[in-house]
Amino acid sequence: MMKISDLQAKDIVNMENGKRLGHLTDLDINLQTGEIEAMVINGTGKMMGLFGREEQEVIIPWKNIIKIGSDVILVEVPEGFRRPFTNMSQRTTTRRR
Repeated sequence: MMKISDLQAKDIVNMENGKRLGHLTDLDINLQTGEIEAMVINGTGKMMGLFGREEQEVIIPWKNIIKIGSDVILVEVPEGFRRPFTNMSQRTTTRRR
């Protein structure tokens, strides 16, 4: 069993180019099935865009996670899953009513 805080402490690395992408900031969970559908990270590694820096949010589908190790999460990130945001209030989410 693993806690979300355990995942947040790990570096996330793109297997395609070896670059560090940041840390986990959010999870997309399917409310009907309870399954995790994607991990959300920000490109700067800072939580919630502190100090007004522009960041690029990366959404990684769960199927693109290669391995969760003791200190790193290895992923494959297709370019189509990158979306720029200047602050978290611009992100839209679908909520179950």
